[in-house]
Amino acid sequence: MSNIAFDNTALTRIADFARTLSRLHTAARTRLVDDDHIDREFNAVCMSVWGYTTDDFSDDLFSLKDHEFLDSLDEARARIFAAEHGYDLIDDTGILTDWWGYCWMILAEHRGLLTPEIKARARMEMEEKYLAAPNVIGVIVGR
Repeated sequence: MSNIAFDNTALTRIADFARTLSRLHTAARTRLVDDDHIDREFNAVCMSVWGYTTDDFSDDLFSLKDHEFLDSLDEARARIFAAEHGYDLIDDTGILTDWWGYCWMILAEHRGLLTPEIKARARMEMEEKYLAAPNVIGVIVGR
């Protein structure tokens, strides 16, 4: 018998926020779906659940051990990791397609990386990167 037990009613069910994204992934199996559209929907889910996206922190803020952990995740371990931190990665058809990205967000939250200060620094670094590109004269940021 497993010694891991989770109260499913206490878990945040990410699938409840990802219905549009799940429909996009399903549609992508039969027709061309713009990757930017999928990215925007993923970010919308993250904003709904955490108030932040993966663009709001740098991968460099994770330790080597964190990177190794994330790289070693499979669907089963991801489900357990998410549940241990209060999230459910399952929808009506199984594990969410973007489970790995959600695990990044869960770990970022767990490591305390979802802060306004870190977000501002990440946005500034992103703007500097774009401004360093040839033929870019400005960056318009929606706030």
